[in-house]
Parts: sequence; C-alpha cells; structure tokens
Amino acid sequence: MPIESGIPAPDFSLPDENEKIRHLSDFRGHEVVLYFYPKDNTSGCTTEACNFRDDYSAYEKSEVVILGVSPDSSKSHTKFKEKYTLPFPLLADEGHKVCELYGVWGLKKLYGREYEGVLRTTFLIDKEGKIVKVFEKVKPAEHSSEILEAIKNL
Repeated sequence: MPIESGIPAPDFSLPDENEKIRHLSDFRGHEVVLYFYPKDNTSGCTTEACNFRDDYSAYEKSEVVILGVSPDSSKSHTKFKEKYTLPFPLLADEGHKVCELYGVWGLKKLYGREYEGVLRTTFLIDKEGKIVKVFEKVKPAEHSSEILEAIKNL
C-alpha cells in the first residue's frame, strides 16, 4: 500500500539520468509530481512519460516539477530520455529503496505469473513538501490530464 496523503513526503536522494544526485527537499517551494513507473521503454511507461512531455508547458506555467522514478539505471534513463525527448528528470532507484519507502514496491501479476515490481503510482506534493494526493493504479494514457486537473484544485 502506498503511503497516504496528508503527511510530509519522505525525503530521499537518488541519481538522475546524468548521475547528479537529486534530493526531494531541493524542490520545496514548488509543487511536485513524483511518479513511480515500472520500466523504461515499455509501452505503458512510454505512454505515461510522453503524455507528461506533451503537457510539459502546462506544468511549467504552473511551476510544477515532474520527477519520474523507476528501478532502471541512470544509463537506461539517459537513453529513454533522449529517445523520447523527455524534459524532466528521471531518477534511478536501482535498489528500489525509495519505491519501498513510498509503498509502491509490491506483488504484481502478469499472465498468471507473480513477481515483485513497481506499482504505478503518483504522489502530488505541495510547496511545503506535504503529500496532497495519491494516484494509484494509474492509467498511463489519461494520467497527465488527471494530474493537471488536480493541480488546478490546489
């Protein structure tokens, strides 16, 4: 189960696609869309990332930061970012410690097979660093517009 809204977002430090260490606390003063996704270059994850990219000017206009997190390496993130011209940081959680901290690492099923992985989840964090909304079981194609609607209501 993901952590709930109404609490401070747990701080963390992870390398981005350029291996620059990013701290969640560095983004205080901005709303943050912290989205966890399973894997670079898979269909759902690509759809979700490209929709955030296509709507990026609306996020910039609202001064909202987007941070994508997956267990892929920084090198994998670099290729994914370049291939799809993604304008926001992708953070490498190779040991899935941050995924576990946020409660988004768990049992999944695919074609009858069970395995552990990232449960596609997004956290909307306010300027003070508090989680204001949690989006579970995200539908990649609709998610960016769902987030933009939620930002209007902050």
